[in-house]
Amino acid sequence: MKRWLPYMAVCIAMLCWSVSGIAIKNALVVLPPFTMIVMRFSLAIMVMLLVGILFRHNATLRLQLLKKKDIPLFLLAGFFQPFLYYLLETFAYDALTSPTIAETLLSTSPLLSPFFAALLLREKVTKNNILGIIISTIGMVLLVLVGSGHFAIGNPWGIVFAFAAVSTAVLYTVVLRRIPQTYSDLTIVFWAQLCSLVLFYLVWGVAEGSAMREFIPLFVDQVVAMESTAITAFLSVVYLGLFASVVAFVLFCYTVRQIGVTQTNAFNNIRPV
Repeated sequence: MKRWLPYMAVCIAMLCWSVSGIAIKNALVVLPPFTMIVMRFSLAIMVMLLVGILFRHNATLRLQLLKKKDIPLFLLAGFFQPFLYYLLETFAYDALTSPTIAETLLSTSPLLSPFFAALLLREKVTKNNILGIIISTIGMVLLVLVGSGHFAIGNPWGIVFAFAAVSTAVLYTVVLRRIPQTYSDLTIVFWAQLCSLVLFYLVWGVAEGSAMREFIPLFVDQVVAMESTAITAFLSVVYLGLFASVVAFVLFCYTVRQIGVTQTNAFNNIRPV
C-alpha cells in the first residue's frame, strides 16, 4: 500500500488544480490579477503557519528552520513556482477565452519533463516513459478538440504565457529534487511560498497598490453585503488558498521527492479539463 501513496497523492493534487482554472476565472471577474494572487498566497501562508504551530511536535507537519547552505534552493524554488508560474498562469487564464484551453496548454509539462530531468538531474528516461507521455498527451488533446464545439482562443499571448508557465513549473520540480530529504514537505512548500509572497507583494505594490487602498474596502463591503459576484470571488480565493496552494502543493512535493520529476509530471495529463 505504501508504494502507491505517491500516486494517490499526485492524483488528489491534480484534482485540486483542475478546479483552480474555474476558480481563477471567477475571482478575476471582481479582483485584479495581482490582488487575487496576493490574497491567495497570503491565506496559504497563514494556514501552513497555523498547521506548523499546532503540530509542532509532529515530524511530518512541523515547520523547520532552514540551514544557511540550503536557502538558495528555497529561493529558487519559490521564484519558479509559485512566483513566476502563477503570474504567467493568471495572465494566461485572463487572455484565453476558455479555461479548458488554458488547462490543456498548462497540462503539457510531461512533454518537457524528461528533457529537463535527464539534463539537470541525470534521471533515467526510458523509451516506455516517452512513448506513454506522447500517447497520453495526444489523447488529452484529441479529447479536448472533440469535446469543444469551437476553438476560440482569445488573445494569442495567452498561449505564450501558458507555455512559459509550463517551463517554470518543470524547473520547480527539478529544484525540489535538489532539496535535502531532511526537510518535510510542508516545510519546503511553506518557505518556497513565503519567498514568492515577498516577490508578489513587491510586484503588487507597483502594479496595483495605489488603487487597492480604495478597492479592498469596497470589496469587503460587497462580501458583507452578500453580493453574488463578490461572494463567488471570495470563495474562489479561499479555495485557491486552501486546496490549490496548500493541499495540492504539499502532495505534489511529496510525490516528486518519492518518484521523480518525469513520472510525477506525467500525471498532469489526468487533470480534468
